[in-house]
Amino acid sequence: MEGKKGRVLMLLFSKHITPRLQYAAAFIGKELCKEPLQITTDLAAFQQYAGIRINYSNERMEGAFNLAPHSLLFEQGIQEQAIQCTEVNKRKIFFPVSNSDFPFDVFAASFYLLTRYEEYLPHRKDFYGRYDHTESLAWKEQFLEIPLINYWLEDLKHALKRVFPDTFFHRRSFKFIPTYDIDIAWSYRHKGFVRNAGGAVKSMLQNDWTSVKERMAVLRQKQKDPYDSYEWLDALHLYCRLRPYYFFLVAEQQQKYDKNIPPSKKAMQDLIRYHAEKGTVGIHPSWQSSDDPKLLKQEIGWLEFITGQSIVHSRQHFIRLALPQTYRQLIQAGIEKDFSMGYGTINGFRASVASSFNWYDLEKEESTSLTIFPFCFMDANAFYEQKLAPHQALAELMRFYQIVRQVQGMMVTIWHNNFLGTAQLYKGWKEVYEIFLKDEVYWDS
Repeated sequence: MEGKKGRVLMLLFSKHITPRLQYAAAFIGKELCKEPLQITTDLAAFQQYAGIRINYSNERMEGAFNLAPHSLLFEQGIQEQAIQCTEVNKRKIFFPVSNSDFPFDVFAASFYLLTRYEEYLPHRKDFYGRYDHTESLAWKEQFLEIPLINYWLEDLKHALKRVFPDTFFHRRSFKFIPTYDIDIAWSYRHKGFVRNAGGAVKSMLQNDWTSVKERMAVLRQKQKDPYDSYEWLDALHLYCRLRPYYFFLVAEQQQKYDKNIPPSKKAMQDLIRYHAEKGTVGIHPSWQSSDDPKLLKQEIGWLEFITGQSIVHSRQHFIRLALPQTYRQLIQAGIEKDFSMGYGTINGFRASVASSFNWYDLEKEESTSLTIFPFCFMDANAFYEQKLAPHQALAELMRFYQIVRQVQGMMVTIWHNNFLGTAQLYKGWKEVYEIFLKDEVYWDS
């Protein structure tokens, strides 16, 4: 059933309309037919509606798609949810309902996963003070490696077509978004005498004379810095017809996990301007700024000054993401799109989805304008946390690609410039990325 210009006409009936229901309906409507699913409490208007009718109530209606609701979207406040996963057609589900045309409340279940509801509940944190992925339902129930919500919505389409067989839903297109974190721009260059001298002494004490020789060759400009992969990446993007996103760490003070070249250095400014011409530049908020909103605004200000552009894209350094504080700070700083939704300890789908979505502030019970772009693969996770060899990482990348492509979703990957250079520690990783991209030349970007 389609209206003007091929629009799928859908209406949902509910006895009550809540912000949670509106949020879930908006997301599912966008995924199925490119626009929010409209909701009504007017039963007569619903019964007379000519398009697809979804009855979200406990009373069945003839001629409608009946979906009995779980209580979650009508609750207020955050509380522990009694969740037991079962399988239907080899698909994990929860919030089962009876007397319904669908085996579970897909609206409530999607809301639970998208909002990261469980991260607002008491939980164990990892070494860096982040939400530990082993606390998540997706990890415990072994669906972390798939975009479960996208699969659910494919099943929902088929179920709706059984009731409304003349319906042709919007066909989504697979999208690949390559992104890079530039948090250590160079291994040796532009670090100044003190940092290079200290690094050289450390290498000598470790009897690592290969690094000492390499450092000296780079500083004498006889050899390229091992972290300088920028021109190579440009050529690769050009070949694959991709427009990348670059997230720069621009902390003025180098401390703890913030080790990049200061933004006041001309070399760093030149590098940022160079990338602003090649793709989209975003902020990589420093570890320090996660605890200081004023510092975050200063870092964004630096990036805007250097690029001459408004900075509205962001990804947290070390994926230091705490809900709801981090996202509230980003919104207050003018960020419109964030790419931090993933784990810094394992690859997979933190929000169980391969689509962008707006962030819902559970404490305030409101949908926000901040758009979330979840990632599923990061080189650092594969190397440091999962201890994968390059060929194993390639297999994981291809598996994620095939899964996301199957649901015509959005695949976001994170790489770091140091993995793609010539550093001996990351030998073979540059080749992995090149094989992955060149095997899929016709990216739908």
